[in-house]
Amino acid sequence: MSHEVQTLALWLIPLAPLAAAIVITLAGKWFLKERSHGPCWIGLAVAFAASLLVLTKVVPGGFEAHPATTAIAAGYQWLKVGAVDVRIDLHADAMSAIMLAMVTGVSLLVSIFAAGYMHGDPGYPRFFAAFSLFVFSMCMLVLAGNFLMLFVFWEAVGLCSYLLIGFWFSKPSAAAAAKKAFVVNRIGDFGFLTGIFFIWYTFHSLDFADVLGRPDFIALKAAESPQLITAICLMLFVGACGKSAQFPLHVWLPDAMEGPTPVSALIHAATMVTAGVYMVARCTPLFIHAPTAQMVVSGIGAATALIAALIALTQTDLKRVMAYSTVSQLGYMFMALGAGAGGEGIAGLAVTAAMFHLFTHAFFKALLFLASGSVMHAMGDVIDMRRFSGLRHALPITHLTFLCGAGALAGVPLLSGFWSKDDILAVLSAASQHPEHGRYFLAIFGVATLTALLTAFYTFRAYFLTFWGPEKFPEEAGHHPHDAPPIMAWPLRLLALCAVAIGAVVGPTHLFGNYLHHMPGLPAAESHGFHVGLMALSAVLAFAGIGIAWLMYVSAPETPARFAAAFSPLYKFSLGKLYFDELFMVLIVVPLRLLAALATLIDKYVIDRIVDGIGGIPQMLSAWPRRLHGGVVSSYALVMWAGVILGALLMLGAFGQ
Repeated sequence: MSHEVQTLALWLIPLAPLAAAIVITLAGKWFLKERSHGPCWIGLAVAFAASLLVLTKVVPGGFEAHPATTAIAAGYQWLKVGAVDVRIDLHADAMSAIMLAMVTGVSLLVSIFAAGYMHGDPGYPRFFAAFSLFVFSMCMLVLAGNFLMLFVFWEAVGLCSYLLIGFWFSKPSAAAAAKKAFVVNRIGDFGFLTGIFFIWYTFHSLDFADVLGRPDFIALKAAESPQLITAICLMLFVGACGKSAQFPLHVWLPDAMEGPTPVSALIHAATMVTAGVYMVARCTPLFIHAPTAQMVVSGIGAATALIAALIALTQTDLKRVMAYSTVSQLGYMFMALGAGAGGEGIAGLAVTAAMFHLFTHAFFKALLFLASGSVMHAMGDVIDMRRFSGLRHALPITHLTFLCGAGALAGVPLLSGFWSKDDILAVLSAASQHPEHGRYFLAIFGVATLTALLTAFYTFRAYFLTFWGPEKFPEEAGHHPHDAPPIMAWPLRLLALCAVAIGAVVGPTHLFGNYLHHMPGLPAAESHGFHVGLMALSAVLAFAGIGIAWLMYVSAPETPARFAAAFSPLYKFSLGKLYFDELFMVLIVVPLRLLAALATLIDKYVIDRIVDGIGGIPQMLSAWPRRLHGGVVSSYALVMWAGVILGALLMLGAFGQ
């Protein structure tokens, strides 16, 4: 492929959605109106086609054996201050090519679904403008070739997330959720920015090629100051915790469900929340020299996965169950990324497992959110599972596609989630053999298996509560709710196909891992075959969770109430989301509000009065002269004669001496 075609393909990926956002912004309200989805579809289709071209032809030269390569599309010099020289160039390697294809492909399907879901909304053009702008920002984040450009578009996707979560800004809960997401992410971003400062201090560069592309130089720096490399990795991980909703910064993601369902499917399942995983995976050349940081990554991931799964057990809002599931699955990805501390040769497999689960999760979780949105759409915007049941006959398309996504999430054998989750368990099992950190990763492996069981249970709890039992509709749905119309049904079908088959296509064939390891700087991975024992364990966990859910919610539906009564404190603890919001309110929000109130009082009654007092001194000194300038001529004459007489007396006195 010629260099010109390569450059054009790379630039089309972000610029096509940006052009769509501009067109919709300028023409949506007056001309496009209910056709505002058109430019968005065209822009995303062009970006997806260009991404496939990059995936198959640009890097790494197709799917054949090929040296690690990076395709670069030159842009322009953005910033040059002293030794800081930052360019806006687009960089694509194997990891970013996979991310781009996933982001643009899922975004295109979600945008088609959104055209039906958002039909009739007064903010229809504004929605698709923000939607397109988000895809542009996410693509630029993935194509960034330096940490500063990565951070800029890291913030841009956060801004777009704020706009889309708070899309219905007149709804108080949506406005509050948008603010919560924005503020919590700023905490993580402070850590990320600190890590970037440390990188500049250590490597005197922010380019990926200079920082991540020189493993020997990283090893030298790690030998000189291991604590500094560890600090860099921990600060980067703090940023990832904010964006990817990891404990303790996970509290914003469930509330983000207040936005339109397509927003949840796109941003909070398939794309933006995976940015933290992508960033940590991209920085693997640094993390492999900081085993302590890797253990922290894996430990926080395990804690997050288990906490989110425990909360999801009792939630009654269908979208909120999916939200906590997203938090939990992101924890799985970080468990895998941190397993690189388990020994040489594991780091490459750890990155592959995490990115593979990120890839499959994008499809089946987007499917589950969109199917939940289809349920919500049919039920008159009701999403509380206590108010409807038995929908499998009324909503056959939604039912079947939701079942495909639920099976993939639960890890049913041969579906996509089964293959990627098995890889994570295999990496954690291998890390548990490490002579020094083995016990630590054995505990992580135990958490992963327990979480897998809980995942299968709460996923099919939501499925059985929604689609089984006696047929019941809320009043808002009317007497005969309708299934998803074609514009919403076809994206569900295509995502269901991916949820069922895409893992088997690229997982056991090693197509995904072989392709990913064309990324420059990624440690070589040891070849591995099938893990029959772990596959059997995964299958047992999946079917056990599904079976328990069947017994409790279909076979003996009175059982959950008995459990809730018998274990009332634990049930309320889970239903109350482990009271993290209340804990944050007491430990962080209230003290900061008191500090802000104290600062306001000091500013108003101390600082302002000091400043006003200093400003009053010239006013006091000028008070008497101001009285002499009253504008009365006779007063001026009197003062003048008084001055003349005073001057004459002074002169006479002087001569008399």
